[in-house]
Amino acid sequence: MVGQIIYLPEFINYLDKLVFTLYKKEYFGFIESSQDFIDKIYDFIESNIFTIPNKHTTNQLRNLGNNYITYQSNQRTTWYILFDKNQNDITVTYIYNNHEKFANYLDL
Repeated sequence: MVGQIIYLPEFINYLDKLVFTLYKKEYFGFIESSQDFIDKIYDFIESNIFTIPNKHTTNQLRNLGNNYITYQSNQRTTWYILFDKNQNDITVTYIYNNHEKFANYLDL
């Protein structure tokens, strides 16, 4: 049985801010394109978090979430979506990409 996906407010706030950051830094020419990019991350989570195999985070990142899955948004960027499992439910706790310092702490 598939449970529900719960997003921590910090996770949601990060992605909300990322919409504007990506637009300001001119990764996208339109704010709508930036929002579409974030929507694809949410779509990926909704479609895959219960089905694709997850990995366990290392001790250095365990406080951010016990498990993670990866989402490759383009050839250069992979997103790491951290979460905790509680019976049938999943709580998405944190997200970062391979360009950030945390990427060094995963067993890749």
